[in-house]
Amino acid sequence: MTAKDCGQHGECCERRKRYRRIFGCILATIIVILLIILIVWLALRPSKPRFYLQDAVVLQFNYTGPPSNLLSTVIQVTLSSRNPNDRVGIYYDRLDVYAAYKYQQISVASALPPLYQGHNDIDVWSPYLYGPDVPVAPYLCDPLTQDESSGFLLLHVKIDGRIRWKVGSWISGHYHLFVSCPAFLTFQNPRSGSGATVKFQQMSSCSVEV
Repeated sequence: MTAKDCGQHGECCERRKRYRRIFGCILATIIVILLIILIVWLALRPSKPRFYLQDAVVLQFNYTGPPSNLLSTVIQVTLSSRNPNDRVGIYYDRLDVYAAYKYQQISVASALPPLYQGHNDIDVWSPYLYGPDVPVAPYLCDPLTQDESSGFLLLHVKIDGRIRWKVGSWISGHYHLFVSCPAFLTFQNPRSGSGATVKFQQMSSCSVEV
């Protein structure tokens, strides 16, 4: 082996050691940053937002029955949300609200405007939910007819959305938000076919999954 070959081999070794040191520094920096984020996250312990159904009015509820089995609804709901965190803000990037009867969606999703919710802030929305001529699943025909005849109806107002957490200047990635609020309604004249209902007045706490 010549002296030139030995020199080139030594340069290769030094270059590899330099790359390893650079890679080690980058890896250590990433680990430290992740640990800091984890410590801050655990220290703050962000709580999921709390949702409430404050009000619900069914302006139209017309069910044709067999054989067409079409349901037309117009519902106005009032929803409120509270951020229970003292140090964590919440970005609501997407919120779609719709009504459901026994797990079937009976209205078109209504999009709420995106917003930022500060520490311990409360926001209120009052969207209209429209369901024009929605086909009802066959297995729901009898329960829906019975509920309409009896004058009592249990619907669920649901929210499907995406949120982000904000801690100082740091903003998290997107998290899926799913909210379900029970609304127990009583028909004023169940056999009139008008579908008019008594205003839902008792505030209902909603289940929230993030």
